[in-house]
Amino acid sequence: MSLLESENVTKTFDEGRQTVQVLRGVSLSVDRGEVVALEGPSGSGKTTFLSILGCILTPTSGRVAIDGREVDPKDPSALPAIRKKSIGFVFQQFNLFPALSAQENVEYSLNVRGWKGVVARKEAERVLDAVGLADRKGFLPRDLSGGQKQRVAIARALAGAPGLLLADEPTANLDSESGRQILDLFRDLAKKENRALVIVTHDPKVRAIADRVATIHDGQLAA
Repeated sequence: MSLLESENVTKTFDEGRQTVQVLRGVSLSVDRGEVVALEGPSGSGKTTFLSILGCILTPTSGRVAIDGREVDPKDPSALPAIRKKSIGFVFQQFNLFPALSAQENVEYSLNVRGWKGVVARKEAERVLDAVGLADRKGFLPRDLSGGQKQRVAIARALAGAPGLLLADEPTANLDSESGRQILDLFRDLAKKENRALVIVTHDPKVRAIADRVATIHDGQLAA
């Protein structure tokens, strides 16, 4: 069984008197240790699809299962529990708390997931070491480079061992060299820690580290 399974996912939004169909029957499965690049032009539906995979939105119809757990579109209240247990997010804006150190940013995300005290501290140290920031754990975001901030964001996503990692344009705010290093790190971690990784991107460098490329056009996966 794939860690992530989606089948015939649709999504519509009501805009005034109109109903807009953003996704039109999208199916995608991702195995543990697999890296999938999700491409498509702006407005194609890829970010909406990522939000459904990340249990931020529910599909209008279709099926989504994460780590063997079915997502019930009629029960949005169940989504936070799935996110906390099974999903790690990385965004292009880093979204770090400026008054917290690198380690405190990671520990805070663990606290939200129910990890506390020494256990959370040791897990934060472990993932910061995994992304090469053991010597920067006490630094505030303002004292870190863009690439280092994104490494903290990746560490935060890894913390607590979620099986699914979702990244939305993770290299958009990085220079070319930092972006390449982040993508190499992503792939290494997905393979070493047996995580499923989906990256929404316009960056052609992602193709080089992906096992597979899926392209969305007009709400459908291209054949």
